[in-house]
Amino acid sequence: MKALSLRDAVGESVLTHDVALPADRIAADFAARYAGVPATSVSRSEPTVRYTATGHRIPVLLGMYGDEDRVRSWLPGLPERSTVDAVAKLTSGRIAPEHVTSVPCQQKVSALAKLPVLRATPRDAGPFLTMGLVHAGEALSVHRMLVLDDSRLAIWMVPGRQLLALYQQSGRLPVSINIGVPPAALVASALSSAVLPAGATKLELAGALAGAPIRVADGVTQPVRVLADSEIVLEGYLDGTLADEPPPVSLPEFLGYDGDSRAGLPVITVTAVTTRRAPAYQAVIGPGREQSVILGLAGALSVALSGTDDDWRLIDDLHFTPAGGGMLTLAVAIRKTSSTSDERLAHIARRIFTQHRFVKLIVFTDPDVNLRNPEDVWWAVTTRSNLGTDCTTSDGFRPLSMDPSQAADWRGGRGGTTRTFIDATTPFALSATTCRSFR
Repeated sequence: MKALSLRDAVGESVLTHDVALPADRIAADFAARYAGVPATSVSRSEPTVRYTATGHRIPVLLGMYGDEDRVRSWLPGLPERSTVDAVAKLTSGRIAPEHVTSVPCQQKVSALAKLPVLRATPRDAGPFLTMGLVHAGEALSVHRMLVLDDSRLAIWMVPGRQLLALYQQSGRLPVSINIGVPPAALVASALSSAVLPAGATKLELAGALAGAPIRVADGVTQPVRVLADSEIVLEGYLDGTLADEPPPVSLPEFLGYDGDSRAGLPVITVTAVTTRRAPAYQAVIGPGREQSVILGLAGALSVALSGTDDDWRLIDDLHFTPAGGGMLTLAVAIRKTSSTSDERLAHIARRIFTQHRFVKLIVFTDPDVNLRNPEDVWWAVTTRSNLGTDCTTSDGFRPLSMDPSQAADWRGGRGGTTRTFIDATTPFALSATTCRSFR
């Protein structure tokens, strides 16, 4: 089912929470009832749930991206497996966005105060936009944004992001913040800009994923594009104004732990809020399954886009597990072609760790292992590796602050700068005799 808007994707497959809840209790209710690892210790996909926030007319939508198969069904251009050939086909089939003048997301005028912005836990620094897709120039990325008042947001931009570079180059940067966007645009936004082919943009790749162009339009108060089929759009600008998040906690992060508050964050001054008729406010709870699916799908494509040489042609598929928040734990299926393939895994791992700095653990498997089934991956680790010789750790990498085990005070700081890969593949010489009994 091709989904060119949030409404196409949601359809009628949505649960409705019958009792209105305060905006600062909705995330906790969703986590307790529906969320999976890493938000809770329950292994499960998440349903799409519509909540009513007390005092607000606009409903809250959670869980939409909480099932990988569901998300895949919306994106006809998403490869079944992430390989060199598959991503080459994707990039060669990219579709430029379509500019429109009849703009659904500008049907109604609203205000920031009218949005049911969630506060996930009582510890949070305040209410945060968590699914705002920020667009400026060719930059397209999701950022957490703290609501400071009725016209200002504080935005955290991870170093290395394209948006941060634009902001640092510009004295005044107009932006649009798009909420409830087409699924292809959201997945494409999580692609690594560093590995995109020369001249390719994320919106073009979103068109390839969707099998149709993403529709864009001019903003009403800023010289910036908006995603026309969004549910809600905020327009505004960055101008060098800064603000602090109240310490010590920002909000729950994608790995399942509270994030640290940040000081000196850039401020977006909001100049307009427009919506569709009867809009939905989409959010995530932080460490729910949704972020793991979005980041994992885009991450697998990004790794596949990182090379085209003989090493990369050994890669038969890639999958980021929710156990690593869709970014830290990567399973890689290797299709060996000769005995020399046995020796290439360390080089492949080093390249992945270097180019994709969030990756902490790689498990290499054979193609007969289902990378999306953790039990099957662990079966391969158990029966096709001996960790004393097949587990390799390298040092010299930058720690990730959101992973507590990489902090300086974790067991004396040992391991915070290391990355590890496990070779759970069958030696090429034994591949004919090391097979499942049922195949």
